[in-house]
Amino acid sequence: MNRSIKRTLFLNTAWFWLAIAGTFVLAGCVAKTPPSDSNNVVSMPIEMFKASSNCAACHQGMKDSFGNDVSIYPEWQTSIMANAARDPYYFASVRMETKNSPQYAEAIEQKCATCHAPMAVFSNIASGEKSLLLGQQGILAPEHPLYELAVDGVSCTVCHQIPVNPADNLRHSGDLAINLDLSALERPIYGAFPITEQNAAIMKAASGYTAVQSEHVRESTICASCHELYLNFVQTDGTMSTGEDLFYEQTPYSEWLASDVSEKSTCQSCHMPAADGAAPISNITPDNLVNPFARHTFSGGNVFMLNIFKQFGEELGIPGSASALDQHIQRTEELLQTETANVFVSLVEQQADTITFKVEVDVLTGHKFPTSFPSRRSWLHVTVSDANGLVIFESGAYDQTGKIFGNENDDNPLGYEPHYEIISAPDQVQIYEPIMKNSLGQVTTLQMQAAGYLKDNRLLPSGFDKQNPPLVSAVIGNALQDPTFTGGSDSLTYQVQTGAAQGPFTVQVDLLYQSVGYRWSQNVLDSQTDEALTFGRMLKQTGNIPVKIASQTIEIE
Repeated sequence: MNRSIKRTLFLNTAWFWLAIAGTFVLAGCVAKTPPSDSNNVVSMPIEMFKASSNCAACHQGMKDSFGNDVSIYPEWQTSIMANAARDPYYFASVRMETKNSPQYAEAIEQKCATCHAPMAVFSNIASGEKSLLLGQQGILAPEHPLYELAVDGVSCTVCHQIPVNPADNLRHSGDLAINLDLSALERPIYGAFPITEQNAAIMKAASGYTAVQSEHVRESTICASCHELYLNFVQTDGTMSTGEDLFYEQTPYSEWLASDVSEKSTCQSCHMPAADGAAPISNITPDNLVNPFARHTFSGGNVFMLNIFKQFGEELGIPGSASALDQHIQRTEELLQTETANVFVSLVEQQADTITFKVEVDVLTGHKFPTSFPSRRSWLHVTVSDANGLVIFESGAYDQTGKIFGNENDDNPLGYEPHYEIISAPDQVQIYEPIMKNSLGQVTTLQMQAAGYLKDNRLLPSGFDKQNPPLVSAVIGNALQDPTFTGGSDSLTYQVQTGAAQGPFTVQVDLLYQSVGYRWSQNVLDSQTDEALTFGRMLKQTGNIPVKIASQTIEIE
């Protein structure tokens, strides 16, 4: 933990206990004579938001009924959410966008900061200020007055102030709808569980916020506020598209809503899994157990960036220890390898010099896989070996940089690999991915120039009807006509010439995943900005080896 965080925790803990001392004096009277004015409690000065370190005193050192540590603050601390404004790939991407569209640099930085540094952005909005992100004037400059809030990423007092979403109007694209007009001591903190007067008094004393029970914090709509992102884009004449002329950058909420998974689980079901046993919501009330208790792990799929955080934690200011990051990496890999997809391989036909086999991928996610930010991709790495272990066929091989051999997009910035139903050559690779296009129809990785997609064959969740999809998350390209590409699965056929090789033959199929594809990282590096050079240095040291999601091996006599 870095020095500034330790100091903040110390000061807040000291203040906290002073406040609590006063609160327990009041608490003895709460049941008999509740105060007529809710502000007549010991309270600390408060702005719209407070950094997570202010919440740490009460929300760590927590164990469930089985003795497992379920502390909110430490588990959140190592997440991508917590470190959304410390991500070097994010910095380099934003700088690349502003370099390519300098006339919109200010608007780009403001938009990109809204969901990566929301506390600073909404504080600025409340005071009528704009939020530059990078550089000496940006909110991420250490000398900026909002730096502590900015670098705290997607933090406690932003998510827990997002109000109920109207049933008929989904909030998205950074519309958090946080009330900017409330006075300091009127600000709510929403939570799922019933709140006693004593607990409310403790919360008020320790933080200044008013605890409010509301079930909406368990609903997927709260996640859609940022994880459903529609953007206007820069057109060929240099002007910005307007109105509903939008690029649907990420749509996991709409994908989930179009699946049958939405009938039985929410985003939080997977990404904030329930503790094994009942647990307290704070260490001040250890005997007040609730069940289910949602752990604040926020595990996703970005092992690549978590490894960068681990190796460059001190330089990037990543909170938490290396061992805590190891645990978060382990949780992320476990989620990817147990709750994402399965692979099945079966022999179709064997002739004198040809073997034909089918590969089926079954999807377990509640949204497309991959989903969200369009740099993500998954692919099939298939090898066939002869009786001596010699590889006679390989599709989907890769190197340390994450480049896929035979992938047109990795070799050529303007090309891309189509969706396949049959693969018969090593330079054909089944890659599940979105390929963006600009308004000229050319391949691009620039989000601000992306007008749509040339390809979107990302694996679909169960129940998703590709013929009647949500407008924002359609299937695009060859996969639309592929009868085996359906909600919940895809299958394709491999035809391999064995020639003079002798069997038995071993077929191995791995489903692999990258959170940042090779073309995306290369285009960022090619921008040659300071941020790109920093990211490139880190990338060179960590590499970009994909995560193995699922695997199966069969032997063909």
